[in-house]
Amino acid sequence: MIDGDVSADSVRELLAEAHGGVVPIVAAGHPVLRARAAPYAGQLDSETFAELIEVMRATMHDAPGVGLAAPQIGIPLQIAVIEDCHDVGADVARARERTPLPFRVLVNPRYTPVGPRTAGFYEGCLSVPGYQAVVTRAAQVRLECTDETGREIDEVVRGWPARIVAHETDHLHGTLYIDSAHMRSLTTSEMYGELWSDPTPERAAQALGFATDDRR
Repeated sequence: MIDGDVSADSVRELLAEAHGGVVPIVAAGHPVLRARAAPYAGQLDSETFAELIEVMRATMHDAPGVGLAAPQIGIPLQIAVIEDCHDVGADVARARERTPLPFRVLVNPRYTPVGPRTAGFYEGCLSVPGYQAVVTRAAQVRLECTDETGREIDEVVRGWPARIVAHETDHLHGTLYIDSAHMRSLTTSEMYGELWSDPTPERAAQALGFATDDRR
């Protein structure tokens, strides 16, 4: 775990502890998840930066998850990786606007809602294992960042990929999904799989007494 200033040496020390290219994921309760990460401004040499990206990707896959922010492995830098190529049923894909999301690196990302449409769905987090809750988010967001090569990115992201972008970017500002979740929707992952894994959370909302505040 890295505290305070981030140096290439401190990051290399953490990466050296990887087993099979994977490092532990920090759980909720650690301060690194509640602090604003430092903007990435070349603090790492190119070799260490590339290794960090590969370790983050391997750790995300191993979890498994669809995104991972650097603070989730104890590195307070504004870097995240995202990827969603999981197979889902046609009804789930349609309801959640879940489309394939190739592997991407987001450096110093920020997002802003595009239009008034929102959608509420169950989310989980690798740093809050064992639970899920409904979060209402913008259905479209404008993503601004750079990629791992320094190329500027400015684009509109829609549906489930927009949710992933928002979730991971929030991590870089010390925010967890539970901060904006409908807490009456909170469920263990086991209970979610048993009762509430419908394409939408409408049935759960009726049974548990919460509103998703969707605007479609």
